[in-house]
Amino acid sequence: MCGIAGFISLTGTARAKPDTALRAMSSLIAHRGPDGEGEWLSAGKNVGFVHRRLAIIDLSPGGAQPMHAPNGTVITYNGEIYNYIELREQLSAGWTFRSTSDTEVILAAYEKWGEDCVLHLRGMFAFAIWDERSKKLFVARDRFGIKPFYHTQQNGVLYFASEAKALLPFLPQIETDSSALAEYLTFQYTIGTKTLFKGIESLLPGHSLVVANGGVKIARYWDVNYEVDFTRSPRYFEERFKELISDSMNVHLRADVPVGGYVSGGMDSSLVALLASKHDDRNRLAFHGRFMEYPGYDESRYAREVTDLADMKLHVADITAEDFRTHIDEVIYHLDFPVAGPGSFPQFMVSALAAKHLKVVLGGQGGDELLGGYARYLVAYFEQSIKAAMDGTYKQGNYVVTIESIVPNLGLLREYKPMIKEFWREGLFDDLDKRYFRLVDRSTDMVGEVDWSSLDKAHVFESFCAIFNNQDNVRKEAYFDKMTHFDFKCLLPALLQVEDRMSMAHGLESRVPLLDHPLVEFLATVPADVKFKGGQMKQLMKETYRDTLPKSVVERRDKMGFPVPLKEWFQGPLQSYVRDIFAQQKVRHRQFFNSDVVLGNFGSASQFSRKTWGLLSLELWHQRFHDRAAEFRAMVN
Repeated sequence: MCGIAGFISLTGTARAKPDTALRAMSSLIAHRGPDGEGEWLSAGKNVGFVHRRLAIIDLSPGGAQPMHAPNGTVITYNGEIYNYIELREQLSAGWTFRSTSDTEVILAAYEKWGEDCVLHLRGMFAFAIWDERSKKLFVARDRFGIKPFYHTQQNGVLYFASEAKALLPFLPQIETDSSALAEYLTFQYTIGTKTLFKGIESLLPGHSLVVANGGVKIARYWDVNYEVDFTRSPRYFEERFKELISDSMNVHLRADVPVGGYVSGGMDSSLVALLASKHDDRNRLAFHGRFMEYPGYDESRYAREVTDLADMKLHVADITAEDFRTHIDEVIYHLDFPVAGPGSFPQFMVSALAAKHLKVVLGGQGGDELLGGYARYLVAYFEQSIKAAMDGTYKQGNYVVTIESIVPNLGLLREYKPMIKEFWREGLFDDLDKRYFRLVDRSTDMVGEVDWSSLDKAHVFESFCAIFNNQDNVRKEAYFDKMTHFDFKCLLPALLQVEDRMSMAHGLESRVPLLDHPLVEFLATVPADVKFKGGQMKQLMKETYRDTLPKSVVERRDKMGFPVPLKEWFQGPLQSYVRDIFAQQKVRHRQFFNSDVVLGNFGSASQFSRKTWGLLSLELWHQRFHDRAAEFRAMVN
């Protein structure tokens, strides 16, 4: 786990002041690698790499980067290849290894398979390889977007980095991309290649990028397709699920340092922590964040049950409003741009705690998107089961949830009644894409606050539909798979951005064992009525691990992600802080939103609204990056 950056001249000519460019990028990602740094510049000064090292596998100098191979290839790499031991054995006949690192395994794999090397890699990664023989740059990002990769083209040079902030010195000016902003205001994340920084793009998960002969080519090398297997029994899927989880845990626990775990009190992180503790006696540290100031925000008793069962030591971060005031600017800085809701703040605090004790933690990201863990799936099916019962169509085989089967599980929605009221306010029984778009649309209460006339909201819906209705991936009638597929493709990368940035802000590696591609590909074959029978969220995990997980965790009906008492804070101890932010003179002249309306509607946001959070984050982002653009430019001038 590290930080990478670099550049390549698209014309083949030397870049002016290349050392200055490399130093600037390296300094802006220094937090990602506290264990070492390195630079490499080609003889023609037209290609350069930097690397910041967090040493996890092969702690010796032999694992340092950028790493050079005898065949003329050079690599800068961020991530972990979990099957590096098996690949090393497979590749040793044609390669003399000089280290025990997974980095060198990638070089050997590239030598044997070329660009197809990515098909053999199991893990999380973003890397760039310079092939001196063919004068080609080859870049790849892992299948799920666990590790980040950003790039921009400026004045005939392509720059890339693990974090977008490392590219800011090369932009002629820092501007907001209006198309990406419309997506952010709608979802609180972007769903394509664009970022909030105009001119900086993200390489999508499962994609590669090649620079050769002055041209840039981007291609997809992996995708998930929901080819459902209706021939197997639920018992088969449970047994196969357990086998693949076990295999994933075995390889994700490979490290030359101890491994701990985040334990939120939910099923995903609890299962990962329990299985890790059984694997190795060193894996006995767990980390949890809680809010003690208000009732309903402390989930530590569930985390404690899990860690007691696993004989783990639980470290708890008690997070306060003052912590928010003190650290929210750091959170926005390390995120590069606001994304995926307020959970990033407590994640930052818990990661800071974990980093005091170890260098690697395991998390449960991916379970909700793969197994159906969001309450909105139940809300969506509640509406559709009513419609099917009224139309007399629910026996046609397209509905995995009927009105009769869903009723016993509706208690899960008790805390979501305000959201359901808003959801059903208009468009009831409309087309599936329009209904799910409304469920994930965070902008419905941003009327006067945002100048929508200057933003293309219609384009956002079209982009959403292109993914939601893509029949190449999901059958037309498979509502559950369509919902989870969209979240897998769009929400999950945003959550993984938070996972990466908040851990790497403290030089901490976060691993996500549920996102192992053999496991993900298998889950795409599991019928929806095995994963979501009767509206039971994560039914497959519950049935498979009912005897492993504490009963209280399996049967929880109040799990709400990582809830943050924003409403209580913003209307209590942080009210003056937020009001002062939006009352500043410079804020009144921001493009795209009206600070006076934000202040006027400040007290009306509901407990479930992310409006104030979204707009506050956007303003702090402007202050941290746009208002300080000159500081970034000065780094290379």
